[in-house]
Amino acid sequence: MKILNYGSLNIDHVYRMPAFVKAGETLSAADCALHTGGKGLNQSVALARAGAEIYHGGKIGADGIDLKTFLENAGVNCDYLRIDSTVPTGHAIIQVVGSGENCIIIYGGTNSCVTTDEIDETLSHFDAGDCLLLQNEISNVNYLIHRAHEKGMTVVLNPSPITAALTEYDGLALLDWMIVNQGEAETLAGVSGIDAPDVLEALHAKYPGSNIVMTLGKYGALCLADGKTYTGRTYTYGKRVDTTGAGDTFTGYFIAGMAEGRSVAESMDLAGRAAGLSITKAGAAESIPDMATVKSAVPID
Repeated sequence: MKILNYGSLNIDHVYRMPAFVKAGETLSAADCALHTGGKGLNQSVALARAGAEIYHGGKIGADGIDLKTFLENAGVNCDYLRIDSTVPTGHAIIQVVGSGENCIIIYGGTNSCVTTDEIDETLSHFDAGDCLLLQNEISNVNYLIHRAHEKGMTVVLNPSPITAALTEYDGLALLDWMIVNQGEAETLAGVSGIDAPDVLEALHAKYPGSNIVMTLGKYGALCLADGKTYTGRTYTYGKRVDTTGAGDTFTGYFIAGMAEGRSVAESMDLAGRAAGLSITKAGAAESIPDMATVKSAVPID
């Protein structure tokens, strides 16, 4: 199975802060670093490091050539990654506090310039049975869902970030898999103040044709697939340094596990182990472990 990840690529500006900046407040950062990022890039790297056959579709500016190099060095095929020298590459401003939690501002740049003609040309290289992975950081996501569904591809969406436009996409009803966190699930299902299993049930009731994985941070993950509910646990490998990219690591490893023929339960466990390792290092894509590391690492909890 070939996996096409049509997704974002960002240059991340990461600031280590004493606390998250509030409105009207000015704080000094303890450190600043540049990292490769974008949910699309992160998930492609996770898929590649998990051993999947992964192709990345998307667009960067002339200032983003290093992102292409990073993907290729990770083992990602970039034949369908376009360069637009008239628009800057997307970027993110990330604040990270001592606990490892983060908050993020994203500028779309070239990610917002993906055209339907580019999409059609890229999808012409993929067939029924192949997989399309999407997030919500590029333009024309709804169009991508429809075209891939028409081709008979397995369509997986990580609907992050949630926007008003995304909640109106009619393509959501066509998804084979949806991978969400609890907040995203609540927004899409239109519920709040209920327990996680009930949120999962509510989202599945709204989109009954989709299998759903719902991540719960330090509480693991839940999955409702083919009428069965699965529970995934978290693994601790050391101090939480930076949670940026943990969800993307989980997503990539889960899809890679399923593509390899692992069961849902096995894929969730593999993804939980990889995500647990990723938060012990700084950065997003840089923190994603390879399969050998995931298999050999021994959790302390």
